[in-house]
Amino acid sequence: MTRKQRRAAFIVLGLAILGAAVGLVLYNLSSSIVFFYSPSDIAEKGISPGERLRLGGLVEKGSVVKKDSTDVSFTVTDFGDSIRVHYSGILPDLFREGQGVVAEGELEPDGTFKADTVLAKHDEKYMPPEVAAALKKRGDWQGDEDFGKPHTEKYGEGSYP
Repeated sequence: MTRKQRRAAFIVLGLAILGAAVGLVLYNLSSSIVFFYSPSDIAEKGISPGERLRLGGLVEKGSVVKKDSTDVSFTVTDFGDSIRVHYSGILPDLFREGQGVVAEGELEPDGTFKADTVLAKHDEKYMPPEVAAALKKRGDWQGDEDFGKPHTEKYGEGSYP
């Protein structure tokens, strides 16, 4: 093999390895691109039990049941579909019925969701844009057009009241 052929083979091999590495990274990130799935998304996509994901929506009013100081179950809804969530741990201080929530965990074979992390929204006026969009898409939107958007004119860029 001549020097030019070795150099060309080395370049081709390097590009192939680089392409494979980029492909693996993109494949592994594909499940992380979506911040969360709504209950309707989970029903439509037929997500299999045991798969880790984030479930987002509103805590259904009257659905919170505390078994003891750390075991709680509640229903997350997007007003189209609902999923029962079981969580063992300390809930965020801002966790309330009727408020936005994102739970991370896995879907159980019986259709419930076992969460190991629960995140609550930080303000009564803020709603994750994805939840607001899902509610608008389903026709269940009851907020004004500024709901969920930063109030930059009063608090500065990137701030919320």
